[in-house]
Amino acid sequence: MAIFRLSAFADEYSPNFDEQIKGLLTNGIHLIEPRGIDGVNISDLSKEKMLEVKAKLDAAGIGISALGSPIGKIRIDEDFEAHKDKLRRTCEIACGLGAKRIRMFSFFMPEDCTDVSVYRDAVMERMGAMLDIADEYGVQLCHENEKGIYGDTSARCLDLLTAFAGRLGCVFDPANFIQVGERPFPASFQLLQNFITYVHIKDCAAGGTIVLPGTGVGGIPEMFAYLNRTVGGEVVVTMEPHLKTFEGLSALEGNEKTKISNNVFATNEEAFNAAADSMKMCMPRTATIQ
Repeated sequence: MAIFRLSAFADEYSPNFDEQIKGLLTNGIHLIEPRGIDGVNISDLSKEKMLEVKAKLDAAGIGISALGSPIGKIRIDEDFEAHKDKLRRTCEIACGLGAKRIRMFSFFMPEDCTDVSVYRDAVMERMGAMLDIADEYGVQLCHENEKGIYGDTSARCLDLLTAFAGRLGCVFDPANFIQVGERPFPASFQLLQNFITYVHIKDCAAGGTIVLPGTGVGGIPEMFAYLNRTVGGEVVVTMEPHLKTFEGLSALEGNEKTKISNNVFATNEEAFNAAADSMKMCMPRTATIQ
């Protein structure tokens, strides 16, 4: 049976890092995918701030599942040299924090793009260059299926993953697949399961509105049940609620802001806690959860 390791984007609980730690511990979550730290994106942390974050995480007994970076969240025709420099800084931060993985993306297409395949070679060239940089630092890049990027469908995710023969990790996000018209489980999952590195827990109604995990059409309980039956080791599941607008959202590149439902919660803390409870209720009764 699987051992489910719970993680979360705790900047959706609070922009304040001390409060993020409180929110994680309150919900029994001992891993974090850091993204916004006291109003600063994880890829932009100073060395001093990085050391402060590491000390606080170590003191709280919280590990890092991956860095929730914005790498690859630019248009395919934007300046790539500057973006490679950003990746190098992000890799340095990952090494300083002891993180082994960086969440990233495969570039937004130009607004007038009608044929994504035209940009395949450019995407592959840039992804290869970024993987070479990550290899220098001993860090794994893990691709998330964000809406509007090259790898937003399961078929194009598979294209990327097979092209790089295991060098590129896979972040499986059910809600993002729903928002491009796919059925995450079992269809997208079955296509990609041999490449999946870890899973984002975010659910959608059929119309694309973000809802509590397990209450949409993402098949999250069924996916957990399948993983519990078939995996004999660790499965990292990172909660990304997106149930209420959170501070720093406007600074996120791309389509992130279009996915927020604002649902029925009075505060970010209430939304985060409800998502954590709902995620745990999706777990099989026999599951081992850490």
